[in-house]
Amino acid sequence: MTESTATRTDRQVDVRTPAGETSGSVTLPGELFDAPANVSLLHQVVVAQLAAARQGTHSTKTRAEVSGTGAKPYRQKGTGRARQGSLRSPQFAGGGISHGPKPRNYEQKTPKKMKAAALRGALSDRAREGRVHVVSAFVDGDAPSTKAALKVLDTVSSAKRVLVVLDRDDVLNWVSLRNVPRVHLIEAGQLNTYDVLVADEVVFTETALAEYVAGPGATGRGRASSAELPDLTTPNVPGAIPSMEGQGTTDLDLGVAPVDPAPVKKATKKAAAKKAVPKASAEDAAPATAAEAATAPAEQAEAANAGVDATAPTEDGTTDASTEEKA
Repeated sequence: MTESTATRTDRQVDVRTPAGETSGSVTLPGELFDAPANVSLLHQVVVAQLAAARQGTHSTKTRAEVSGTGAKPYRQKGTGRARQGSLRSPQFAGGGISHGPKPRNYEQKTPKKMKAAALRGALSDRAREGRVHVVSAFVDGDAPSTKAALKVLDTVSSAKRVLVVLDRDDVLNWVSLRNVPRVHLIEAGQLNTYDVLVADEVVFTETALAEYVAGPGATGRGRASSAELPDLTTPNVPGAIPSMEGQGTTDLDLGVAPVDPAPVKKATKKAAAKKAVPKASAEDAAPATAAEAATAPAEQAEAANAGVDATAPTEDGTTDASTEEKA
């Protein structure tokens, strides 16, 4: 039965300064630095990590891929030798390779919870043996110095292999220790089981330890913070394109020139005439009184006379004489 989280105890570790003094102590949470180490889990995670690092680009040629003749080496019978059909067979020098390696992917699917549990077990194993240290910084000032960083590191650990964990913005300490052969630098977000087990001791900076304890979600790397989110409010601008309240922006807000609508095809003369002349309603078609019925034929005749060649009537109500002669 595994150890419960309630029974894990926190550990206190002194914090060393670049001057070689102790500035206080920090707490290593028991849930991260006092977890049981499952050997089989550690082995599975390490094997998967090393397998994922393989390129898998190795390749050999089969007898179908090597260059060479396709002729039969010698006749089938009468030579006293074993029968052969091709010089590209694997038993001949320069022939193909049978069952040789081909390009492949060695990655193994490992659940995230298994990786996290293995990392907790590896760090807890180092912490229980007193191999986890914390420093405030390796270098004072703004100039990198390998000599000063090694002086601080020697006061903390004298192991042959040291894993130094820095935060992602600590460029000064990174430049100061990157050329030391016995030091392996890593960011807090890239901390993994293999690097912890390979190293004899682990040294955190205060900011790197706080970043690892807080977890990846606390730094806001996986999701944009509220300050980085775009403004989705839509102000009430007269003449702007309407949109849903509280979502999206208009063209006027973005300063984008309005796009001209698609050109409309020119209407033909018949279509224009149809649109220009409104349809007669039922009241206009049927006269209401007898007087209107009597004058209706005359009005319809005048409307029928109207056309392309129609002329305006004279003062006495008749058309031009020349027009009548032409008709």
